[in-house]
Amino acid sequence: MDDLKDVILEYVIAEYGDEDDKITYDTPLISGGLVDSFSMVSLKRFLEVKYKIAIPDADASPEAFDSVHKIAELVRRFTA
Repeated sequence: MDDLKDVILEYVIAEYGDEDDKITYDTPLISGGLVDSFSMVSLKRFLEVKYKIAIPDADASPEAFDSVHKIAELVRRFTA
């Protein structure tokens, strides 16, 4: 299921990165200041549309969106 992580990583790089950022699966997105709360909502919406899931707001915490690994775990919970 690494394809899931790759899709998420590509989206994050395209939307929030720049040529100086070295974004990986483990890069702190929220706590590192790369993704803010408004961007997190956009990322959540992207995931919901892409994977045809609904992520409850209660599960869409900054901690759950703080790295590509954590986001992939969250998506897997709702696609299973």
